[in-house]
Amino acid sequence: MLASKQAQVVVWQPYFRGGGAEAVALWILEALQDDFDVSLHTLANVDLAKLNMMYGTHLSEERIEVISSIPRSLSGLAYSAMAKSEIIRMGLVYLTIHHLKKKSLQYDAAFSAFNAIDMGCVGLQYLHWVRVVETSPEKAPLWYRALMKWVDFSYESLQDNVSISNSCYTADQVKKTYDMDSMVVYPPVVTDIDALPWDKKEKAFLCSGRLVEAKSPHRVINILKAVRQKGFEVDLHITGGGGGVYANKYQRSLRKLIQENSDWVHLHQDLPYADYLKIVAKCRYGIHWKPEPFGISVAEMVKGGMVPFVKSKGGQIEIIGDDHAEFLSFSKDDEAVQKIVKVLSGEKLQESLRQSLEKRKKLFTTQRFTKQIRDIVYEFIENKKVC
Repeated sequence: MLASKQAQVVVWQPYFRGGGAEAVALWILEALQDDFDVSLHTLANVDLAKLNMMYGTHLSEERIEVISSIPRSLSGLAYSAMAKSEIIRMGLVYLTIHHLKKKSLQYDAAFSAFNAIDMGCVGLQYLHWVRVVETSPEKAPLWYRALMKWVDFSYESLQDNVSISNSCYTADQVKKTYDMDSMVVYPPVVTDIDALPWDKKEKAFLCSGRLVEAKSPHRVINILKAVRQKGFEVDLHITGGGGGVYANKYQRSLRKLIQENSDWVHLHQDLPYADYLKIVAKCRYGIHWKPEPFGISVAEMVKGGMVPFVKSKGGQIEIIGDDHAEFLSFSKDDEAVQKIVKVLSGEKLQESLRQSLEKRKKLFTTQRFTKQIRDIVYEFIENKKVC
């Protein structure tokens, strides 16, 4: 059967609370809405116009049918409860899976935009990481096993799906975890960044992400403090937010450290996205301490014309490219100091890195992403397996 405008595709994204996974889900919908009859299966009704403004999509209520598992009147209560309880959050996720599995056979293709799941038929799944929705039976707590039993969750069905990973690094973990192969489609940087010319950019670093210990902005401050002690008067812009009540203790110590270095460290918490992009546009350098499955903020740094320094393990290496790892990746903090000092000391090296990184921008465009997703769905429907 050849895919046509009449082919029906359901995309599953359990909730929209902001973040990279939601951006990918929306751009999957963007990729498919003109060529297929598309439905979005999610927890609660969504405001497509608002999401379009946030993520640069052009989703239309006339083209996208939204199927929600709970009434609109309960959405605020549900999202509030999800933020406070992991059990409630996963319970609501499994509620959407329960409803999806009842309807998935009605479509020509079912597509999980939120990691690996059993959809009740052979479908497609985009993996940001492994063991996000399910967990191994031997490690699952009782309540988790009860949820999986409720929806008759099948690991075999999960493994039969056509899988897409957000990086080669994630694809390796998918193979180790599920013993299944996956194609790599890099997430898109959803907004064009109007970067300033290099000579007009600040001699400043950007550290972007949630203000939690795992992201380690305190380590970034200490790394750049050591760089400054070697004679390089760089500033640091820290952007981010989130973390919830569990991050309060860490954020108090982080703010104390920022205050102690307030002459050169600038905190921008919970910025509107447009204001965040202005900071991306004006910084010369970026630094990201935590290894990531992909690392969308690092891709934004590259799109913004920055020279980013990253951990030597994780998907962010694929963003900067293996040929830049010698200069821009580090395994330990003291190594980061050494490499940053070397790059800052050499104008010719900086120019060479900038010109080479410029070529990598095309890897993370929305145009490339939507074409790859569309082609994969066409091929899936044309070669559809029997559920």
